[in-house]
Amino acid sequence: MTARRIQALREAIEHHNYRYYVLDDPEISDAEYDRLFRELQQLEQEHPELVTPDSPTQRVGGAPRAEFASVRHATPMLSLNNCFSDGELRDFDRRIRETLGVEAVDYVAEPKLDGLAVSLVYERGRLIRAATRGDGSEGEDITANIRTLRAVPLKLRGSGWPALLDVRGEVYMSKAGFARMNAEAAARGEKTFVNPRNAAAGSLRQLDPRITAQRPLSFYAYASGALPRSAQPQTHWELLQRFRDWGLPVCAQIERVRGLEGCLRYYAKLERQRPQLPFEIDGVVYKLDRLDWREELGSVARAPRWAVAHKFPAQEVETRLLDVEFQVGRTGTLTPVARLEPVFVGGVTVSNATLHNMDEIARLGVKIGDTVIVRRAGDVIPEIVKVVESRRPRDARAIQLPKQCPVCGSTVVQIEGEVAARCSAGLTCRAQLHGALMHFVSRRAMDIEGLGDKLLAQLIDTGLVKSPADIYALRAEQLAGLERMAEKSAANVIEAIERSKATTLERFLYALGIRDVGETTARDLARHFRSLEALIEAARADLPTVHAAKDKDRCPRLRAVPDIGPVVAAHVAQFFTEPHNLAVIRALHKAGVHWPEVTQAAGAGPLAGKTFVLTGTLPSMSRDEAQSRIEAAGGKVSGSVSKKTDYVVAGESPGSKLAKAEKLGVAVIDEAGLLRLLGRTA
Repeated sequence: MTARRIQALREAIEHHNYRYYVLDDPEISDAEYDRLFRELQQLEQEHPELVTPDSPTQRVGGAPRAEFASVRHATPMLSLNNCFSDGELRDFDRRIRETLGVEAVDYVAEPKLDGLAVSLVYERGRLIRAATRGDGSEGEDITANIRTLRAVPLKLRGSGWPALLDVRGEVYMSKAGFARMNAEAAARGEKTFVNPRNAAAGSLRQLDPRITAQRPLSFYAYASGALPRSAQPQTHWELLQRFRDWGLPVCAQIERVRGLEGCLRYYAKLERQRPQLPFEIDGVVYKLDRLDWREELGSVARAPRWAVAHKFPAQEVETRLLDVEFQVGRTGTLTPVARLEPVFVGGVTVSNATLHNMDEIARLGVKIGDTVIVRRAGDVIPEIVKVVESRRPRDARAIQLPKQCPVCGSTVVQIEGEVAARCSAGLTCRAQLHGALMHFVSRRAMDIEGLGDKLLAQLIDTGLVKSPADIYALRAEQLAGLERMAEKSAANVIEAIERSKATTLERFLYALGIRDVGETTARDLARHFRSLEALIEAARADLPTVHAAKDKDRCPRLRAVPDIGPVVAAHVAQFFTEPHNLAVIRALHKAGVHWPEVTQAAGAGPLAGKTFVLTGTLPSMSRDEAQSRIEAAGGKVSGSVSKKTDYVVAGESPGSKLAKAEKLGVAVIDEAGLLRLLGRTA
């Protein structure tokens, strides 16, 4: 029964992968897809003997490797000659027609994706090897990394494919995926990629496939290596249709065109569409459609005579850097934005460009007043790629990171070893306020029910709330006057605000939104210092050491808390010594926010040193409440069962955790047993 369910889930997931990546016509929501995937993961964890190499769950990547092995391509992966003008394309077409002795030929025209060329080898329909182009004859074995791409089928669909199929294609990163990945990296203070091509290439060449699995990579098939005569179609166009039938994604913009004029029309259309395409392209590729004519034409050096890349004009121009302003993002990160002398590039007039961060400014060596080269990559924000130093004016000025936030005036901090600089006033800075408030009112923080995203946005826009403390000054009549807020709803929100005043120190610390301070760290801080005053005193004492060159010298008082390292300690010290943040905390106290005295020291209590796992529905308490009680008694709660687990607390309808506990011999108790351990009776 289980084996049949696993097979059904695998087939369903691969079907939906095909609908999404090949047909671009999904049948289910992302949430439903994720549900199916999680069910398959759980069943395979419970029955590891049923896991197969081509299961969709095996895309997550294996252990890191020391290096890539070399792979020799059975058929060389040829490069393409380029042409840069209509005249050069006309010569290319003329040579083909004269050699073949025909009046006109059909071409398959496709976008020239700005990614990384790869070879995928399928044996009897199953992916067995993937490699980079390398030098055309020999590339690097990236099979483990390619297997993490959902767009690449691990097993071909349908029938009719040859016993050995060598698929050639491009791994690329969409503009949206690239922008999202860079934004997330910048928010974490990590280095950002320069462009999607570098990002795709870097992602594929990770020695740890688990890193590749986290990157938003896609794939399009566009050719094959040598095919046996029995499996070879008459035209390239027919081969691409077979690829689709076999589950291989093919770019939707590929077209079959007639002769030179058809090529030029396609080129003009793609150039117009270029800014709106979801991926980066740098030109168009034309390939002779008939495969037997390709054999007749052959190749010269490492490029075929039957294909050519028609490159777009460079999307780089020179302009002058007039000034640099710093924008503050929702996480407080300061991003330098170049104000440029307006210039036309890539079909639009550009007057702003990103400089990413101060490290990028140092790398470029750019100064205000410089002549710079600007690149526009589709609809991604333009960026400065180079400085024309020979044209630097005498009065060029160095770019300085501001000491105060340009939005709220708070101190700008940059922790040693981090790329990003940030505003330290997360509770009052208008640029960060919406995100800070959403976190502050969330269920695991102050738990103010009814204060959702849209209502908070209205409160900020109307000026009613300028910091978390202002929430506690709201009146029902003020809320009732807002859009979509009736009197009853307003009264409910006010009641929820009033209830939230009674909290715990660890919830309050978590609600403040201190960078890298999650629930566990907030709990550890609360138990170690036992009072907010003691924590603030430690932060003040540690502040002079925040920028110490060596980690061991940074924030010794805060680092005395178990599991808190130098970076987190530095964030805590900065937060509790910023005057704006302290003013908000005082206002919250004055508004009535309070908590009981913390009597339980860290690592103490009846459950100290014990690790628990919760599964199923408990009779009288939620899992969150059970976790809070366990942690309050000094215990720890883990999300998975291992040999180190002391107790599994099982309620109604327990999941696979119960079976694993029984297999490992871990003690299983119910809610009554937990209450007895806590020193209470059911």
